Amino acid sequence: MLKKILSYTNTFYEALKAYWENKQSLRLISTFLVTIFIVSTALSFLVIQGYLSLGIYNQYFQNPFFSIEVVFTVLLITELFGLIFILPRSVAKSVGKQFELLSLIFLRDGFKEFSHIHNDFSLESLKAPLTNMVVYGFGAVAIFTLLGFVYKLQQHIKLAASEDSQDQFIKFKKLLALFLLVAFVWVGYMDIKTLLISGTYLHSFKTFYTILIFSDILIVLIALRYTVNYYKIFRYSAFVLGTILIRIALSVQPYYDVVIGVVATVFILILTLVYNYFLKEFPDKMK
Repeated sequence: MLKKILSYTNTFYEALKAYWENKQSLRLISTFLVTIFIVSTALSFLVIQGYLSLGIYNQYFQNPFFSIEVVFTVLLITELFGLIFILPRSVAKSVGKQFELLSLIFLRDGFKEFSHIHNDFSLESLKAPLTNMVVYGFGAVAIFTLLGFVYKLQQHIKLAASEDSQDQFIKFKKLLALFLLVAFVWVGYMDIKTLLISGTYLHSFKTFYTILIFSDILIVLIALRYTVNYYKIFRYSAFVLGTILIRIALSVQPYYDVVIGVVATVFILILTLVYNYFLKEFPDKMK
């Protein structure tokens, strides 16, 4: 029964992945982002000039730079969706993608601060948003740089000893990825519903990262079906801690969020360095 379920979900997952990763879908996403940017920019212009009223949404579109925040938020949503198709490939790559998203969130926050400037470029009005822009920008660059070293050093070792067990483990992760997709759609639906009713968009990245924490823990527990190797289980568990640190970074106030995000990336880099050392010096213990 379990094998049939895994077989069906694997087929559905592969079909969905093929559709998501083909060139036509990429063009469609790019066209959608460009359209969103142009339309939101045009709406801002019309609202600012008094040619159009959007009711409860006027407070957003009265800012000439609001379209930048809009398009980067949509870009982040598409990147979140892409995370679902990385999870089954490698837990390490999945965690790396989560940190990539964090760096993009920091960049978006930097653009969001830029939108607070409006048309007033006096020194007093620039002080707070400019400081935040610099902090978020350098935080994003720091994570980008550290991730580059992590990816360069990463070695992907199979969890299970046999090919059949490894294949089944990957199928379990694909099943989990489909549950993440359902959660993703549900969170998105609730955000849109709130936006239409109250005019407030929640940016529920915190909620999605909370779901990711539970999914990462599930992967650790599923991994115990195929290995009890201390080093492998420790590595997977440490990845979960990295996700928790990201979730905390998304919840704290400015400056602290950047510090925690960068420290979390350093943590993953150190984990990678130490794991590679043990892999080289004690290969028998890593099996």
